[in-house]
Amino acid sequence: MNLAFQPDEERFREDVRTFLDRDLAPDLRRYAARMTSVYSDKDTALAWQAILVKQGWAAPGWPVEYGGCDWSVAQRYIFDVEMARAGAPPLSPMGIAMCGPALIGHGTKAQKDHYLPRILSGEDFWCQGYSEPHAGSDLAQLSMSAKEDGDAFICNGSKIWTTHAHEANMCFCLVRTDASGKPQQGITFLLIDMTSPGVRVDPIIMLSGEHIQNAIFFDDVRVPQANVIGKVNEGWTVAKYLLEFERGGSSYGPRLKARVGALRRHAAEAGLGPDMAIKLSQAEADASALEAAELMMMSELAGGGTPGLKASMMKVKGTELSQRLTELAIEIAGTYVEPFQPHHTSPGGEVVNAPSNSAALVGPDGAVTVAAKYLNDRAGSIYAGSNEIQRNILAKAQLGL
Repeated sequence: MNLAFQPDEERFREDVRTFLDRDLAPDLRRYAARMTSVYSDKDTALAWQAILVKQGWAAPGWPVEYGGCDWSVAQRYIFDVEMARAGAPPLSPMGIAMCGPALIGHGTKAQKDHYLPRILSGEDFWCQGYSEPHAGSDLAQLSMSAKEDGDAFICNGSKIWTTHAHEANMCFCLVRTDASGKPQQGITFLLIDMTSPGVRVDPIIMLSGEHIQNAIFFDDVRVPQANVIGKVNEGWTVAKYLLEFERGGSSYGPRLKARVGALRRHAAEAGLGPDMAIKLSQAEADASALEAAELMMMSELAGGGTPGLKASMMKVKGTELSQRLTELAIEIAGTYVEPFQPHHTSPGGEVVNAPSNSAALVGPDGAVTVAAKYLNDRAGSIYAGSNEIQRNILAKAQLGL
């Protein structure tokens, strides 16, 4: 693989850096530096998205006619790297990176013309209605029903672990329209307005104390049949297509490498020595290997392909490396930056040799959110299909086991 960039590509890098220096506001950088989730909150995501839309860079992977960028693989890679280096917050993937590709690949012209501009503008903020209490990684066992009633479906059932359902006004959802065949048959991909009568959202509070995920309950919710993406009873095809983008559509490598760089700085502040340096170098090597694999996949995507089985590989390696970095962050944060200064109380009750208010805290300043990030990231190897399931997919489809 030739990783030498051409002069025009280096000029593009400078354009990206100039844009980020000018338009990536300090408050957005501060927010991103202390993120505990892979998702920005709605206000931050839409604020940054509006800036990128104005620049024309919000949806690089979309066709140009729908607001995408006519970029080469090298330009896509450079953009991802510079965004990570600058500490830009991620956009919500539900609209641009997931529902958008599903619409582009399987939607009608009318659906594309209606929804794609609304995704870019933020007028529609999306959540994903896939998992159910008894259907997570084994998604084909879903039971939320949608029964035909004239020109609409009447939906009943529930979804769980739904990220940002409390903030979204739209949900792309898998529903059961026929239970007579195999589990993968009789599933329909349906767009549901979250403001519809009969929709209820209950919060799920995470171990970290954050409210990111939710349970959704649908009680006789009426949804127009015009909101079906693809064909009725053939939603499994759309779902598999979308899951490839969810699992492999993100560039893990640049952001993971940026996190390693931040951990190096924190380790230096904590005075940690060769043992931690070796651990971080190993993590950086793994992130670089993942980045190289992502570049190859991006080259295939540029040729009109889809992530395919590589999506499962990227998802496994990316999420597990991310979890390893949270463990290293905890290890670094558990180190005293400065030696503890003992003190005692004099006979008169005066505190002698007490540390001043400026005495160092445990761990570097960057450790403020490491515990919450550690807890939040435990979900990484479960969401988008657990990593055990991804290994089964690879074993069966690639190795023939």
